[in-house]
Amino acid sequence: MSRAFVFPGQGAQTIGMGQALAATYPAAKAVFDEVDAALGEKLSTLIWEGEQEALTLTRNAQPALMATSLAAFRALESEGVKITDAACVAGHSLGEYSALAAAGALSVTDAARLLRIRGDAMQSAVPVGQGAMAALLGLDFATAVEIAEAAAEGDVCQAANDNDPGQVVVSGSKAAVERAVEIAKARGAKRAMLLPVSAPFHCALMEPAAQAMAQALDDVELQRPAVPVIANVEAGPVSDPETLRSLLVEQVTGSVRWRESVMWMAAHEVSEIWEIGAGKALSGMIRRIAREIECRAVGTPDQVAAAAASLKG
Repeated sequence: MSRAFVFPGQGAQTIGMGQALAATYPAAKAVFDEVDAALGEKLSTLIWEGEQEALTLTRNAQPALMATSLAAFRALESEGVKITDAACVAGHSLGEYSALAAAGALSVTDAARLLRIRGDAMQSAVPVGQGAMAALLGLDFATAVEIAEAAAEGDVCQAANDNDPGQVVVSGSKAAVERAVEIAKARGAKRAMLLPVSAPFHCALMEPAAQAMAQALDDVELQRPAVPVIANVEAGPVSDPETLRSLLVEQVTGSVRWRESVMWMAAHEVSEIWEIGAGKALSGMIRRIAREIECRAVGTPDQVAAAAASLKG
């Protein structure tokens, strides 16, 4: 039996996340303090006491979710859990930065600064209202790719997130994504709906953001992770720091191959996955991809204590 630690992406953010962890575990509080210092602002105050609308802004949500994930992981470590208790780590989109920080490839300070740059760059890459994303439910990935290609009509429309066997997110120009929604409905999708996002992530329109990340990542030291990272764009294990650096750039415009990543884990005897941080969205996806894998969430002090008892047992 082996296990993996996975880290959530955007959409999991809620006001108050991580606050109980910080109150219970000094190691968790230290993560929020480090992120505040890295950004030169009290992001922790926004996370715990702010407005959901402000937290949901991409520039805030990305470092906030990483901070919460790392706070939960540091709490686990303070209970005696080690990163090497996992065979591998993975994260959904921005969660890949959390995975890299947990595995020691990236410092929390660098992860926070990079995610602020990433959030700003992704937001500014496409003027508000010109891009969109939509979830297509009840269709497989190959069908979603066909729909995106048919909907493009000279605009950008790509399958951006291959989340699970019945959930694919398409991203691109607003008109093209709207066409994809109508085509998906005609092709028998259970549901097809525009998502309340501020930019069209993981498509070619994000190329300016990819260039910004290439520049930002050039200035950051990446170490070899303690365990392999199942990279979004490869859907397989990566440990080489320079490969990880280039994949983080590619990830901005590339598809998040989450379904294939989980299938890789299942094929390599991962039988237990722990979702570290806010929410349980990844656990739901994982159960739909590989029913045989047991999923548990670790985002509260009680869950940390239960996870530590299980992992050390």
